[in-house]
Amino acid sequence: MTHINVLDPGASPLDYYGFELRRYREAAGLTQKQLGDIVNYTGSLVGQIETARKLPTEEFSERVDVALGTGGLLSRLVRLVMRSQLPAWFQQAAELEARAVEIGTFQMHMVHGLLQTEAYARAVLGALNQNDLDDRTAVRLARQRVFEKDEPPVFWMVLSEAALHQEIGDAETMRGQLVHLLSFRNNPRINIQMLPFSAGAHAGLQGSFTLFRFASDPDIVYTEGYGSGHPSANPTTVKDCSLRYDHLQAAALSLRESAELIRRVMEERYGEQRDPDRDPVA
Repeated sequence: MTHINVLDPGASPLDYYGFELRRYREAAGLTQKQLGDIVNYTGSLVGQIETARKLPTEEFSERVDVALGTGGLLSRLVRLVMRSQLPAWFQQAAELEARAVEIGTFQMHMVHGLLQTEAYARAVLGALNQNDLDDRTAVRLARQRVFEKDEPPVFWMVLSEAALHQEIGDAETMRGQLVHLLSFRNNPRINIQMLPFSAGAHAGLQGSFTLFRFASDPDIVYTEGYGSGHPSANPTTVKDCSLRYDHLQAAALSLRESAELIRRVMEERYGEQRDPDRDPVA
């Protein structure tokens, strides 16, 4: 267990966050309990975050920034903390997500992490390992802040219809996830095309992949295995996957038809749910 008196701010972003939190709290003349009372958290939680034993949340950071007058320091740091907590093999992919101007992805079995709801992400991450599930879910969802940038990337997902029928979590989790997908209908920067079962054999049968495009750097293609990520800037690989992606988009339904398919599966397979722009459906 890390002790506050020996906390090394250079050890990790999480340690640096805890060090700065303690420094600002002590400068304000507050105990951990007093600060906790002000921001509506327990003093024990404040202590755990100060000793790098607990991940801070964005809400916690925002409240403490206001209470201690940090100028938004902790709210800025928490993004770095979250990224540092991603699995080591995935951190390069997260960096690509943060820098890309355009992301195109084909997903065979589940919704891409950038569009997952909290409940869906928890079900995915907890399928084999329930340890630290709250923190791991928060870390995954923090990646979605890429869409809050002044110039967010254009995101295009071709999603196999199989992902709509693969019940991850329970029916309520799936309803919420499909409603979330439908909520992007009028967002020109987040586009979802469904690849229907009727497409038959298609260019993505070898597996899911993601293409990252940048303002001035070469394109990169990214694939995953179990506990491993594989980015490649090899021109031949990128050209092959770009061609595959073009064919997948051509075989997929239009944006409007894709939304109708998502809605139909939601209604028929997962029961009643309120669509964001419509009356309840059943």
